[in-house]
Amino acid sequence: MAGEARGYVPQQIEPKWQAYWEAHRTFRVLDDDAKPKYYALDMFPYPSGDGLHVGHPEGYTATDIVARYKRMCGFDVLHPMGWDAFGLPAEQHAMQTGMHPRDITERNIATFRRQIRALGLSYDWDRELSTTDPQYVRWTQWIFLKLYERGLAYVDDMPVNWCPALGTVLANEEVIDGKSERGGHPVERVMMRQWVLRITAYAERLLADLDGLDWPESIKDMQRHWIGKSTGMKLSFAIEGHDARIDVFTTRPDTLYGVTFVVLAPEHPLVSTVVTPEQREAIAQFLQFVATKSDLHRTDLAKEKTGVHTGAYAVHPMTGERIPIWLGDYVLASVGTGAIMAVPAHDERDHDFALQYGLPIVEVVVGGDVAAHAYTGDGVHVRSGDLDGLHTADAIARMSDTLVAMGIGLRTVSYRLRDWLFSRQRYWGEPIPIAYAPDGTIVPMSYDALPLTLPMMDEIAPMGTGESPLARATDWVHTTDASGTPLRRETNTMPQWAGSCWYYLRFIDPHNTQTLCDFTKQARWLPVDLYIGGAEHAVLHLLYARFWHKVLYDIGVVSTPEPFEKLVNQGMILGDNGEK
Repeated sequence: MAGEARGYVPQQIEPKWQAYWEAHRTFRVLDDDAKPKYYALDMFPYPSGDGLHVGHPEGYTATDIVARYKRMCGFDVLHPMGWDAFGLPAEQHAMQTGMHPRDITERNIATFRRQIRALGLSYDWDRELSTTDPQYVRWTQWIFLKLYERGLAYVDDMPVNWCPALGTVLANEEVIDGKSERGGHPVERVMMRQWVLRITAYAERLLADLDGLDWPESIKDMQRHWIGKSTGMKLSFAIEGHDARIDVFTTRPDTLYGVTFVVLAPEHPLVSTVVTPEQREAIAQFLQFVATKSDLHRTDLAKEKTGVHTGAYAVHPMTGERIPIWLGDYVLASVGTGAIMAVPAHDERDHDFALQYGLPIVEVVVGGDVAAHAYTGDGVHVRSGDLDGLHTADAIARMSDTLVAMGIGLRTVSYRLRDWLFSRQRYWGEPIPIAYAPDGTIVPMSYDALPLTLPMMDEIAPMGTGESPLARATDWVHTTDASGTPLRRETNTMPQWAGSCWYYLRFIDPHNTQTLCDFTKQARWLPVDLYIGGAEHAVLHLLYARFWHKVLYDIGVVSTPEPFEKLVNQGMILGDNGEK
């Protein structure tokens, strides 16, 4: 209409240009070595049935602005998108609806793709990938076999968070007040045979290399705390009436004279050895109670500490006095040695426990009112034999020398970081490329037989026995080696974290059938210049990805020691009530 102002009409303008960008592959990588490179990466989404939520475009928009700016500045920009598509939610939805997880995942991916394209984000869709693609699974399994070859993947009996209703092991972060985060189902603490990755072998490198990263200090501090390096002493206590000894780790050997009791984790292997007949029933009840608690709940500083006396006593190495041996829920078998020397005057958790059960509190470092609170700082020693009058640093040095000379102490380094519990008792995950001979010998698959794909199954509900639903697929489970010897496939699957550990690398060379990524291409594009995603992945995803990357670095697949140069957390959008 004549004289009418022309405005921006999204319904007309945006579809036109989005169609043009798609038809002309406007945002594809140029692979022009004459241009400087820039790799802008979003933490790829899990394609849930509800589609995008507001937090997705919050981060994606920020990355897209940078990617477009860098293109205008003459950079060859890699800005890809894909799907973290294995995992428990699809499996749960499949059981509720009768659909197959693969069909649900493909439908959800189509929804996400349509929504993201409607936003006009400048992704190179030629590089789109899903962690469920057989060729992607092939290389995830290839990495697992490399981990196994290097002794970094092993089988062990582990205390785990087992959820009978979900039919799978849960990570500590997935358990809240003894119930599963998803569904609120009861969780039990049980021993199960599991595949475990030896991430602890890389603890020092994972810690040291944080210093060179352009990441938020809060995120780096969270990883430092999770790795938890401590320098101290490992020492042992004799057990009255037994040949076995209790090993403990401490950073404060100078407080040894303040030890008034010893605490074992409920899962400690010596529990059955030391418990007296009079205490067996009480111990059994306590173990049943602790089995409902997650590690995070047990170590919460604000919670009431609970325990029970074993009836046994240790011998104080300096005074020869009898000191009671307790079980305590705040001590974890997976941390340190699974036992502690309790110094209630100078450790807050020990102090709470001592008050709870009326145990002695002996001050050996002057500095506070230990009747009311533990004093954990430095000071002058008292009631400590030949340490009396020494300041903390000198007392630590002298006591360390004494314990080494006595043959019961060893200077050592300890980490809070535990090996990565890798097994999942689920159907919808990458099969672990391992089989077992009739005598139980582990038989890894050959590389040229990968990928090992999931069998099509109608019944994927939990077995109720601790086995994966894959155990029902007998034709898939039972196989043979090249000579015809019968084998039984591993039925546990990998966790969702596996696929997200290395996707940034596959984006560089997504269609390569000979290797997971061409070495020359990764040398050009790595490390990722900008990685944007939620702070909720501060520890697990980022730590796991750094671990796998360092293994790939050691075997010559990648040429950088770290995958992500700069990390930005976009924050969380909250409603008027302050909730997400």
